[in-house]
Amino acid sequence: MNDKKSVLLHACCAPCSSAIVEWLLNNGYEPTIYYYNPNIYPLEEYNIRKAESQRHAENLGVRWIDDDWKHESWLESIRGMECEPERGARCARCFELRLLAAARKAVELGIGVFTTTLASSRWKRLDQIEAAGRAAEAAVPGSTFWARNWRKGGLQERRNELLRQYGFYNQLYCGCEFSMRPQ
Repeated sequence: MNDKKSVLLHACCAPCSSAIVEWLLNNGYEPTIYYYNPNIYPLEEYNIRKAESQRHAENLGVRWIDDDWKHESWLESIRGMECEPERGARCARCFELRLLAAARKAVELGIGVFTTTLASSRWKRLDQIEAAGRAAEAAVPGSTFWARNWRKGGLQERRNELLRQYGFYNQLYCGCEFSMRPQ
């Protein structure tokens, strides 16, 4: 019998998920990595991040699930927010879309509990991420959002160590074409 606790981890990239996955495995969890990032642009960048995430999961023997890119649909959902600053309304909407998909996937897989690597980035607002996760939890019966600041407890430092250890590709911007602008 497996007495590990299952959790769906929405992951934006291998560097951000590496220390979290390690922590989950070391603390009695069985993570499933869910790669859903329709915001990432261009497609080549998306594919690089996707391949790195999949490679990392395979190296660890962790279940990894890909969802479609759907960038045009994502652009439609943030229409009118293109000029918002980073950490503004566009980012909040992006988090809502991705965490709603994660909640649905968690329930579909019978896992129920979901969390996200977005809460590991010092470039993201934790209040926006938690609000998006709670909204997804409310919208998807049977889902539970695990709000956690994945920056704490040495995880940020461990992330940087694992980035070097695995030789991960480390992106220089959040992901969408609007985050590529100088801030």
